[in-house]
Amino acid sequence: MLTPFRPLIPPAPKVHEKDLPGWRVLFEFNRNTVATQPRRAFEELIIRRRIFGIESILVNDPDGVRHVLATAMDKYKRLVAADRILGPLGGDGMFLSAGSQWRRQRRMLAPVFTPAKVGLLLPHFMAAASALAERTASSPRANLSLAFQEATLDAVLRALFSLPESAERARITAMVRHYLAGPGRPNILDVFARTKESFAFALRGRRRFQKAWSDMIDAIITARRNSRATGANADVLDLLLSARDPEAGEGLSEAEIRDQCSTMLIAGYETTARLLFWASYLLTLDTAEQNRLRVEIAAFPPERVSNLDDLLNWPRLRQVLLESLRLYPPAAYMSRKAIADDMVAGEVIRTGTQVWVSPWVLHRHRKFWDNPTAFMPDRFAGKLSPWTSIGAFLPFGAGPRICIGATFAMAEAQIMLATLLSRFRVTLEDASRPVMPVARITTAPSYEPWFRLERI
Repeated sequence: MLTPFRPLIPPAPKVHEKDLPGWRVLFEFNRNTVATQPRRAFEELIIRRRIFGIESILVNDPDGVRHVLATAMDKYKRLVAADRILGPLGGDGMFLSAGSQWRRQRRMLAPVFTPAKVGLLLPHFMAAASALAERTASSPRANLSLAFQEATLDAVLRALFSLPESAERARITAMVRHYLAGPGRPNILDVFARTKESFAFALRGRRRFQKAWSDMIDAIITARRNSRATGANADVLDLLLSARDPEAGEGLSEAEIRDQCSTMLIAGYETTARLLFWASYLLTLDTAEQNRLRVEIAAFPPERVSNLDDLLNWPRLRQVLLESLRLYPPAAYMSRKAIADDMVAGEVIRTGTQVWVSPWVLHRHRKFWDNPTAFMPDRFAGKLSPWTSIGAFLPFGAGPRICIGATFAMAEAQIMLATLLSRFRVTLEDASRPVMPVARITTAPSYEPWFRLERI
């Protein structure tokens, strides 16, 4: 008798049978933003609530999401909380800029992230991946959460500044980990803040970090300006320095270059490291899938990669990464505040309403996915860029503000994971203790488990 197929159901926070009371939502949201949702959030298209006088609506309808984030984006602005939390990291870079400033930056940066330009950066990704494999080979066990953070930072620093392992890299790693675990953690004051400067007493740690962070990035850029790379190994800073507004013909200012570099450091490092961690964790739970990937990678080893088209030789690896992004999206929520009355998915939106879009919820919504809580990479077979074709799949955002570095991130992740799996069989040291997703700024593991790495 054939055993019925039972897909892997990886760990996730409890889904509450009923709406939590307002005080509990705020308490849980402060600890883990993905631990607050009731069952109906994963079944209904619109969830409207009023908590402590704040009117909010969770939009799960893909057309409604597209309306808020694209069609009617000028009727909404980002919540103050996002500027308070992310501003010290990214300044006024493209992630946090708005209006004409954002449009100008988008025009100037779009040519920097074309597939042709990303293809020039592959040697940087491969060098960082090889360094990761060599470091992990020195011990049979590894903290892959930390190892991937170091490796993706290495890749981004090489791609941004042609900067390999150095004291600066170690300092950047320590600073970002400190910020995400300390001053950068969202808190209840961020929820109720009316301006970026509200509750100033609570911003001292973020301001100290911002000054030290900006000074460090400025110093790296200044040093890099004095030894600009050329040729096949040109880096992103070269492209930023030569970028011109196609309408006005002007370049980026010194502050804009610093803020774009800061934004790329965070977007290309922290989020990609989380993707690699969750993909590796899922592959330890599904060893058959890990073995299938290893066969695919052996047929086209990482050292043969010379251009982006070569990554098409790893379709199953790409599916695993996409499914990891679905189950554990790097950003669990996107939030906006209505600045004009509007209509979304048949619901009236009044000025001042908070409008929330949650990749975490959409990616697990019962109306859009079969077995939504299961790890099933085959669901992405034949879909090269589903973030542009599947309305309920938003790992890189949506609309005009969709992440400009999606190709960069996917290429980096594919090369990193392929290099690791080509050399090691990966298992968990303690498979009995589940790793839970904890979402604050990014979707991080509840603890950093030790992995066993067995040489192939």
